[in-house]
Amino acid sequence: MKYLTRTIWLLSLVSLFTDLASEMLYPVMPLYLRSIGFSVALIGVLEGVAEATAGLSKGYFGQWSDRLGRRLPFVQWGYGLSALSKPMLAVLAAPWWVFLARTLDRLGKGLRTGARDALLSDETTPATKGRVFGFHRSLDTLGAVLGPAVALIWLARRPGDYRQLFLLAFLPGLAAIVVTLLVREKRRAPSPRPVQPFWASFGYWRQAPAAYRQVAGALLVFALFNSSDAFLLLLARQRGLPDATVIGLYIFYNLVYALSAFPAGHLSDRVGPRRMLVGGLLLFGAVYAGAALAHGLWVFGLLFGLYGLYAAATEGVSKAWLSNLCAPADTGAALGTFAGLSSLAALVASTLTGLAWQLLGPAPAFALSALIAAAVAVFLVVSRPPQSSSV
Repeated sequence: MKYLTRTIWLLSLVSLFTDLASEMLYPVMPLYLRSIGFSVALIGVLEGVAEATAGLSKGYFGQWSDRLGRRLPFVQWGYGLSALSKPMLAVLAAPWWVFLARTLDRLGKGLRTGARDALLSDETTPATKGRVFGFHRSLDTLGAVLGPAVALIWLARRPGDYRQLFLLAFLPGLAAIVVTLLVREKRRAPSPRPVQPFWASFGYWRQAPAAYRQVAGALLVFALFNSSDAFLLLLARQRGLPDATVIGLYIFYNLVYALSAFPAGHLSDRVGPRRMLVGGLLLFGAVYAGAALAHGLWVFGLLFGLYGLYAAATEGVSKAWLSNLCAPADTGAALGTFAGLSSLAALVASTLTGLAWQLLGPAPAFALSALIAAAVAVFLVVSRPPQSSSV
């Protein structure tokens, strides 16, 4: 596997360590925030501000890395800010401080995402992009398996000791920073395009090739109805599964995802990203249609397993496809713009799903998402956008 270069391995390990740190806190953050006086509404505002920060900054910093012709500083500073945010939560419990720490974490994500994905793309050829992005997603998602497991073990031994867990989460974050110092960046020509202002950070969309807009636009329509995974977990809990089982399902989903992402990326290089994405969207539709009626551990276990396969067939594959539809000098802007718009679409999706759940119940909310996923899959089949571009 000579296509897995030193840089690809190092960036994948960085993502593993960072996701391990972040996912250690994922199951406990709502509990911690409630324990220090956050209302459910304030938690929603916190997450909204944090995700909006990440979404708005991904395109901006991605295009900035293109303009400078450098990726690595954005990667190093981005992972550094995210690592720093973890121990900050252990220092002070004031709401303004928690907002600052959470926003700093998401700003770090926005700072690094476009540049990191562009670095990965720079290490590939069009024939190997699927497997490279799939390999990166595999190691990244392995952190999402290990992180909640560590948190469960910690809280089983030290119930309610959240602040020490925040300090513990800094260790893998620190390891990620160290590994970024080992990455070596290839010299590349800067992009001639000017950097758009922060408030116009999605300006690349107007300049992008038509094929990029067609594929990205279809995926963004789907993203508008692809709500947070938390709704699947909430549904499992509402249908009678205990908390520990629900967290176990989340770990199982990430394990299937981690084990499947690399083979899925390899397969996409053989059959083409369109077919993989269509298959993944149909899997999503099946999961959400099934979730509307699901009851019992075994049914939810099957659905969460299929959900892991869906994620493996779409996450890395979509980045690989889009990076083939833009000029190499614009890869940071192209991937950063898509990631940023996807983050903002996810906010809309979760809001719509929450409203539909409250007004109509979970079954119609999940059925609507399934229907949209199937419609986008049909569009990608019928429209047959190109799988690579000559730009």
